[in-house]
Amino acid sequence: MYHLLTTCILFLKRIVPKGIVKRLRKPYHFLLALVAAIAYGFPAKKLVVIGVTGTKGKSSVSDMLYATLKENGYRVAVASTIRFAINDVSEPNLFKMTMPGRGFIQHFLARAVKAGCTHAIVEITSESTRDFRHLFLFLNALVFTNLQKEHIESHGSFENYAAAKFKIGKALARSSKRPRAIIANSDDAASTPYLGLPVETKLPFSYADVEWVSLEPGRASFTYKNTDFSLQLPGSFSIMNALAVISAASFVGAPLAGIRSALAGLTRIPGRTERIDMGQSFNAVVDYAHTPDSLSALYAAYPGRKICVLGNTGGGRDTWKRPEMGRIADEACAEVILTDEDPYDEEPSAILTAMATGMARTPRIILDRREAIRTALSLAQAGDTVLLTGKGTDPYICRAHGTKEPWSDATVVREELAQLTKQ
Repeated sequence: MYHLLTTCILFLKRIVPKGIVKRLRKPYHFLLALVAAIAYGFPAKKLVVIGVTGTKGKSSVSDMLYATLKENGYRVAVASTIRFAINDVSEPNLFKMTMPGRGFIQHFLARAVKAGCTHAIVEITSESTRDFRHLFLFLNALVFTNLQKEHIESHGSFENYAAAKFKIGKALARSSKRPRAIIANSDDAASTPYLGLPVETKLPFSYADVEWVSLEPGRASFTYKNTDFSLQLPGSFSIMNALAVISAASFVGAPLAGIRSALAGLTRIPGRTERIDMGQSFNAVVDYAHTPDSLSALYAAYPGRKICVLGNTGGGRDTWKRPEMGRIADEACAEVILTDEDPYDEEPSAILTAMATGMARTPRIILDRREAIRTALSLAQAGDTVLLTGKGTDPYICRAHGTKEPWSDATVVREELAQLTKQ
């Protein structure tokens, strides 16, 4: 069904004039979302569906929640920026978009139902609301992580971005499921309208809820509700992600002891503070951090000498943050290497030049991303941390005229470390 729907859509795009397509964009996407839901028998109605949204942390929360529920015996599926998984079968998300179109999410949920899943976790973006992909998910719960400045060019303003994001909250309020829950980071002022939604259960979470904290390189421990939690993940942001997961998992009935055990056993989130270990004497970490706040938080999680490789994801978009990203790296890192990420149709060197304007020193600029990674690894000494940000699990570098270069930061780091150790 999904492939047939895709074929029909591609055919229509070839024969319908672009002017008409533009005028009919909204009704077309709404109709497509509705038709897909009908075609697959409204699969979300047969599942406990937990949506996850926010500017930062939503992929990590989705993956952590999936692992937690699975470890506690639930038959669960997850659709996120990182992966599409149904029970124990997982495949990477190679679409370079969190919620692919053409009915993909309904097709995915139908597969989950067929595989015997009872629960599904769906990462939902502001971009998806413009194409109505957030509809017909019949949410049982929504996790809101935070709201930061992003996607300004895409939405037209920060206010528009916030409004697009809140459409997901409104979808929760319209859901026919009972009970419904909103799980929101109350440390973020933007959580107020979410926690004001007319739903049965409201579960705010805050860093103030934590009774004791210990942060070490690569680890975070804390006490919550008289229970000690230990994460093999770094930083205070990992604690906030864990609090969201604890609240969501508790809402669907998972016991606190089981949640604690599952989180303690989680050793890796692909592309999110992912440590690449090839026996080297220094840390090599791949992370998605692509906003000023997330970059600052990541650097703070790794004390000591840092060698930082970064660019600025998305040529032609979010240009405001380029000097700020350069400034943050300049202040936190012993060595800064600016490199290519996703220039699209913009001149790659112009993006890096804009980043350099925020720096007090002259950075190394190496456009070739592999060479930049190789250089960073060669500069590292015992005990250092090499931090590669901006791509995470992104499977491509997007270049001019719609061309895509297959890519994996983690794979390239492993390959370059292997060469380095041979030397």
